[in-house]
Amino acid sequence: MRRYKVFIACDSSNIQKIRKILSSISSNKIEIIPKFGLQFFYSKNGRKFLETYKKPFFLDVKISDVPNTALSALDSLKDLKKLEYITVHASGGLEMLKAITTKAKKINKKIKVLGVTILTSLDNKSVKKIGYRDKVEKIVLKQASIIKESGAAGCVCSANEAKIIKKKFKNLFIVTPGIRLPGDKPNDQKRITTPKIAFHNKASAIVMGRSLTSSDYKKNIKKLINHLSQ
Repeated sequence: MRRYKVFIACDSSNIQKIRKILSSISSNKIEIIPKFGLQFFYSKNGRKFLETYKKPFFLDVKISDVPNTALSALDSLKDLKKLEYITVHASGGLEMLKAITTKAKKINKKIKVLGVTILTSLDNKSVKKIGYRDKVEKIVLKQASIIKESGAAGCVCSANEAKIIKKKFKNLFIVTPGIRLPGDKPNDQKRITTPKIAFHNKASAIVMGRSLTSSDYKKNIKKLINHLSQ
């Protein structure tokens, strides 16, 4: 079986729960990297924990601001020595994406900047309400083009758009959230699919949270491996 890359969403402000998740998710069959979002990073002990964390991690803070402020935000993270992936909103524009990508390489060559396209909690109806005229797929393709031009390592999009982006931009590292094991509830996600379909659609890596972290972590990892090996 191919060794798939899976980012585990560690979405909690409870440091003990996070420690338990991290100690339970190892596997020699799939590559697992923890992803820390705003909830954990903003929590009382979250940032302090990441300062001394000894393994590579993904920081999903979706930076989006004018270029100078965005650069200052990134600069404030340079003490996080094991930071390997960081998200930036593509809607922040080409100038911001370029600035962040250039700065990240100076801080640490291992850091991969990922441009976030349309969130998987949004669908065609949702994007129309916030002012977009085009459908999600067309918007995501436009954003992927900007991400590619900026020199960023990759993009974050739903598995629905992954195949078409990979076809047009072969070297982009594509991360797909909104991933659920068969039978799991979609919760607040709208553009969702299974791990197997996501990888079939050319995702480089997937993000999984509640399907793996809502109950028995080790059992859920085994379910994921079985699903991918079928």
